[in-house]
Amino acid sequence: MSGGGGGGSSAPGRFADYFVICGLDTETGLEPDELSALCQYIQASKTRDGASRFISSATEGENFEQTPLRRTFKSKVLARYPENVEWNPFDQDAVGMLCMPKGLAFKTQADSREPQFHSFIITREDGSRTFGFSLTFFEEVTSKQICSAMQTLYHMHNAEYDILHTPPTSDKDSCSSTGDCNGTSVSKLQRFNSYDISRDTLYVSKCICLITPMSFMKACKKVLEQLHQAVTSPQPPPLPLESYIYNILYEVPLPPAGRSLKFSGVYGPIVCQRPSTSELPLFDFPVKEVFELLGVENVVQLFTCALLEFQILLYSQHYQRLMTVAETITALMFPFQWQHVYVPILPASLLHFLDAPVPYLMGLHSNGLDDRSKLELPQEANLCFVDVDNHFIELPEDLPQFPNKLEFIQEISEILMAFGIPPEGNLHCSESASKMKSLRACDLVSDKRNGNIAGSPLNSYELLKENETIARLQALVKRTGVSLEKLEVREETSSKKDLKIQCDEEEFKIYQLNIQIREVFANRFTQMFADYEVFVIQPSQDKESWFTNREQMQNFDKASFLSDQPEPYLPFLSRFLETQMFASFIDNKIMCHDEDDKDPVLRVFDSRVDKIRLLNVRTPTLRTSMYQKCTTIDEAEKSIELRLAKIDHTAVHPHLLDMKIGQGKYELGFFPKLQSDVLSIGPASNKWTKRNAPAQWRRKDRQKQHTEHLRLDNDQREKYIQEARNLGSTIRQPKLSNLSPSVIAQTNWKFVEGLLKECRNKTKRMLVEKMGREAVELGHGEVNITGVEENTLIASLCDLLERIWSHGLQVKQDRSCTAFILEDRASVYSASTQIWAFQTTRRPTLHKGKSALWSHLLHYLENRQRKTTSGSFSTSGILLDSERRKSDTSPAMSPLRISLVQDMRHIQNISEIKTDVGKARAWVRLSMEKKLLSRHLKQLLSDHELTKKLYKRYAFLRCDDEKEQFLYHLLSFNAVDYFCFTNVFTTILIPYHILIVPSKKLGGSMFTANPWICISGELGETGVLQIPRNILEMTFECQNLGKLTTVQIGHDNSGLYAKWLVEYVMVRNEITGHTYKFPCGRWLGKGMDDGSLERILVGELLTSHTEVDERQCRTPPLQQSPSMIRRFVTISPNSKPKLNTGQIQEAIGEAVNGIVKHFHKPEKERGSLTLLLCGESGLVSALEQVFQHGFKSPRLFKNVFIWDFLEKAQTYYETLEQNEMVPEENWQTRARNFCRFVTAINNTPRNIGKDGKFQMLVCLGARDHLLHHWIALLADCPITAQMYEDIALIKDHTLVNSLIRVLQTLQEFNITLEASLVKGIDI
Repeated sequence: MSGGGGGGSSAPGRFADYFVICGLDTETGLEPDELSALCQYIQASKTRDGASRFISSATEGENFEQTPLRRTFKSKVLARYPENVEWNPFDQDAVGMLCMPKGLAFKTQADSREPQFHSFIITREDGSRTFGFSLTFFEEVTSKQICSAMQTLYHMHNAEYDILHTPPTSDKDSCSSTGDCNGTSVSKLQRFNSYDISRDTLYVSKCICLITPMSFMKACKKVLEQLHQAVTSPQPPPLPLESYIYNILYEVPLPPAGRSLKFSGVYGPIVCQRPSTSELPLFDFPVKEVFELLGVENVVQLFTCALLEFQILLYSQHYQRLMTVAETITALMFPFQWQHVYVPILPASLLHFLDAPVPYLMGLHSNGLDDRSKLELPQEANLCFVDVDNHFIELPEDLPQFPNKLEFIQEISEILMAFGIPPEGNLHCSESASKMKSLRACDLVSDKRNGNIAGSPLNSYELLKENETIARLQALVKRTGVSLEKLEVREETSSKKDLKIQCDEEEFKIYQLNIQIREVFANRFTQMFADYEVFVIQPSQDKESWFTNREQMQNFDKASFLSDQPEPYLPFLSRFLETQMFASFIDNKIMCHDEDDKDPVLRVFDSRVDKIRLLNVRTPTLRTSMYQKCTTIDEAEKSIELRLAKIDHTAVHPHLLDMKIGQGKYELGFFPKLQSDVLSIGPASNKWTKRNAPAQWRRKDRQKQHTEHLRLDNDQREKYIQEARNLGSTIRQPKLSNLSPSVIAQTNWKFVEGLLKECRNKTKRMLVEKMGREAVELGHGEVNITGVEENTLIASLCDLLERIWSHGLQVKQDRSCTAFILEDRASVYSASTQIWAFQTTRRPTLHKGKSALWSHLLHYLENRQRKTTSGSFSTSGILLDSERRKSDTSPAMSPLRISLVQDMRHIQNISEIKTDVGKARAWVRLSMEKKLLSRHLKQLLSDHELTKKLYKRYAFLRCDDEKEQFLYHLLSFNAVDYFCFTNVFTTILIPYHILIVPSKKLGGSMFTANPWICISGELGETGVLQIPRNILEMTFECQNLGKLTTVQIGHDNSGLYAKWLVEYVMVRNEITGHTYKFPCGRWLGKGMDDGSLERILVGELLTSHTEVDERQCRTPPLQQSPSMIRRFVTISPNSKPKLNTGQIQEAIGEAVNGIVKHFHKPEKERGSLTLLLCGESGLVSALEQVFQHGFKSPRLFKNVFIWDFLEKAQTYYETLEQNEMVPEENWQTRARNFCRFVTAINNTPRNIGKDGKFQMLVCLGARDHLLHHWIALLADCPITAQMYEDIALIKDHTLVNSLIRVLQTLQEFNITLEASLVKGIDI
């Protein structure tokens, strides 16, 4: 290696790794930067209306027909010193692209040529980072060839322009080509002809850059500004520039943790300081600027989006603003780390990367002229779009609120106001942007901050004296309670009270504000996750095997953690716990239990959490939603102040180097060609290192520096790289190289693989959770999913589907198509006729509303309708649509046909859903509930023509194998029952179809009474619906009832033959297709069966047998109402299959157990209690068995019911009380209660029959916790002796006692009965 960089083992402890110069390579001449120019062309062509003149977009947009001065040309890395360092290999492509993201810019003496500073980041594959700081300025072009090349381009351009824009008719537009129009046209033309070699001076951009291992932004900015000043000031610098650059590269060390460092720039000292290992990590960007640009509310919303790993796109015309916002948001996440694509400055040539179907945080440069509406993005459903310059943010749908958001905003606002920053942001930053431009053009303002408006209100005040915004500004400042004049004085006194600070006032204020805001943000997480360690599931096996099975492992007890949280936190937390950043944080925790190998960030966070726990020692562990303000600010501020007051180390001063005579010459206004021989190699032995550096400085190696960014030791890093590869998330940053189509293809291939992997993991996670729960309902294992969590998982599945449908989507354009141009990029710079030819291919557009999936569905619908009307409908489509779903419903109820189109119409008819994203999500939920998601999507994608029109060649949906696998993974959802549509859209109107099936044998047709029905579900009931006589099938509409639980059916006993034997009732939800069967098998009629005129039937959800080609799956059915067979038992008891006492006890145990489990589930997850009480193996049925055991056989033709026995017992106790022969008070209360309930049920106006009355008594007894008392009472009752045989269970004291004990377990639960069970009873 040519420049190992001397300094031996301490080399990586250097402040800077490289000094780089980028700019125009006069050897190779002007090379067009094709890809970035192409993207600009596309952007500009969007603003054009088909027939409109091209003038406006030529002046505004940037494209091929743009004037040569506005075009982009390739910049080159002209020099770098040293050539290479082993611990940080030089990445030429990345540095070249990020130093000058838009390539070279040319200007003439008429344009403003202020130097611009910006920083950037290069992320390696292992996640470690290198930082770059670059200053771009303009130098006069001295090469005659370049100047004449520019002149030639102008001649060509003007000729082309005239051909293309010769007006077809001689109307008033023709003045555009002559010069005699109003002023604007003339000025536009002047811009076209704005370079004349004889009259103008040509300038080109050049950039100097430092590449450093750590982000000391303020120090690097000063170094570069002073170097530039040395070249532009009339007096040459004290030493040759080489001396200063050599000094910063080889003689200035990195300050160690917790220390400060002073070194010399060309014109003055530069100070930087680094936090200790017990403080928040290094962060050197001004937080103030972010709050001024966006305002507190927007910053908190953006922060929430970042935490939930939405796609985030920042948009600004200043590179440094993009970087400041991105770095600030990720720094405020402490202790969590952004885990996905992170490109704060997206070079113009990488615009296709916005297509990435993964979470990303990217910054897009705007030209300052296009507004948001012109910017079409491939994916907008889950996008958070931040227009930094215009104080504007667009949020994704259903963004949950950050916990305690209002108090949080209040706390931040108080800090901002103390620094004179209005919480709503300095609106002047954006509103006066256009005014600022004119000011800058007139050179009224010499703004050093990358074209940003000067920072504090004071400077703005000077600047905006003539501006209408000043009134608003003064009002804002006044509202903060700080007057502009007083502001300065107050700060003056505050910071200089006792310590002499070694940096200027403004800089110290930035340090103060930064640390205060960061402490407030960090405090939110220490409060929220104060007891997170309790819920970390440590692996039982060794680390190696844990790592290999990492994906299958549950490493955090989410359900328990969430159950401890205040209700308002749940929407945010349940989603946050599913993110990659939270998973990585917990992995990190598991990997380093011992203090020594704990990563620095975790150590800081854990120590803070421990402090909080000590403070909260007296409070219970249950979290409260009381807002705890930050208490660590003063301490943190003090540490910084001390470091800045007492500088720990001063570096060696720059000195003359051993240069050849005549070297180091200097020409005003030009950055000199530096002497590579002195700069490429550092000092042979760094005496300074040995003499001054504490031992720990020498030990520092690259790994240690990067722990502040990556936070891992060697082994962990290796494993993590491996894991990152496994998870398909290798792409933290696009490969910044010259992009050949093959590189683009490879990147996209990685995305496709990543999407498939994510789909597999998501379906697996959802199934494991769901199966886990269903297994619990069957009595296996423990419950581990909450309603919130299920909703979160389904929402994240919807996000994944949106990302898949957005990958490789043709972006909406009026006349042109990105993909075709990108694919035919070779012809980009060929004759303009070819470029125009692209525009004739009309493309489908992405419907506004921003859901790629819904847009595809609408296109599909459109196509179907077109084919239907033109009669060219393919038969396969019809077959697919008309296939019936076979289910075990009676043939009498015509099956609901499977139709993708019909399901879309259902969603379109729901007026509550306003946006396309909402519609897509509702459609996914409905398809999942109907177990048709995979099938519907397969059908949607079977229209290959449409898919080709909508998607680029590399899109996920056009990779056949992956698409098949993806649909196969979705098919596995058919194995479980989801109610994700029914449970979410609770207020919509739903049509229900009812079918009543009377017994065919027993004269149903002679029935004369008027029947009625009332249907109840978990969300409500219909009220009584009169059924027209002799009509057995009808459809009605009512608000969503949720899962159906009971049907009450009866009649008014009118007419000659008022007897009705109903076999069962079926009810179907016509949207979700869920069909419930309510078995009856009993008579309704006086003198028949138990004399009942109405019955309460309990429903069973029928499972559908899906098509043969889809895998057989059947979840256990819910419990149903007792079937015919069991009900007839009471009519002819001898035919009954007798249960022995053991079986009866078991039935009671299971019924009670079911109820106990019901109450142990989270409230949102509980099924229907009615089923557990009155269902097939419910409590009523089990107690019926108890009372029927040993019941004496009635005489022939006379039916005796349990209710008859209970009525006799009641009469006995009432007589006893009248004769005042009651044994004890306790016993007396029980007897009174029993009699009161039986009487109330007998007096009910409802005709529910004897079995119905028994059911009601059991339900009321369970509700009021009286069942065990009544059993004891009845066991001792003399009536029992008369009506039961000796072997009866009710006569066996041991068995009765165990029955009482089992029933007592229900006492701790608050049982609420469904209205239909206790209608007409007022106890």
